Amino acid sequence: MTKEQQYKKKPILFKIIRFIVKIFYKKREFIGIGNLPNEPSLIISNHAQIHGPLTCEIDFPTFKYVWCIGQMMKIKEVPSYAYQDFWSNKPKYIRWFFKICSYLMAPLSSYIFTHADTIGVYKDARVISTFKETVKKLETGANIVIFPEKSTEYNDIVNDFQEHFIDVARLYYKKTNKEISFVPMYVAAKLKKVIIGKPIKYNHKIDINEQRKIICDYLKEEITALAKSLPIHKVVPYNNIGRKNYKNSK
Repeated sequence: MTKEQQYKKKPILFKIIRFIVKIFYKKREFIGIGNLPNEPSLIISNHAQIHGPLTCEIDFPTFKYVWCIGQMMKIKEVPSYAYQDFWSNKPKYIRWFFKICSYLMAPLSSYIFTHADTIGVYKDARVISTFKETVKKLETGANIVIFPEKSTEYNDIVNDFQEHFIDVARLYYKKTNKEISFVPMYVAAKLKKVIIGKPIKYNHKIDINEQRKIICDYLKEEITALAKSLPIHKVVPYNNIGRKNYKNSK
């Protein structure tokens, strides 16, 4: 399937919402597309708050699916997750307003994330469904985009990773007997650029615990190098902090 065929299957309301967003969200330039393997791969990127997922939904150059927090796809789970993740650090006097916002956004959020090119991600026992669905999508020829950062800082470009997304490669190898590539990608939101780096391949002969460290370390360092290869710019962090606290790439 091509990304054009994928888009044609979307409902009309979703297409209208997407069209409106594209009017206001300037197209990003993708650099290094030639580094994408000629086979399904796992694309690993910095989150850059909303910019990573939004850029990939609107502008990513290939047939793809994006890992998305599952709670944002379920109307009953949106309010508690959205408030905790987006607004729980707001000043106490204004938190009531954001609690209301978290409920108001629930219907739209669940609709958008359900109809976008997404795979629901869970951090409980449901995670196995995420892995199985990911392997199914890979088998259709799709790339999968993952934003694995967590709240702990790694350096001034990217946060540390939740490492168990690497296990998708083990499941994919068991199913297909193929070793999948992990491709680093950096979203430079302020420059309106996305740069793709050189991949690293899963090696089924190496213990999975060691593989997690090897691959994650490579990806974090490569994403950092990609950022620093661009002109100096403000780095949009994973954590939801004020813009005045954004750091410059160096």
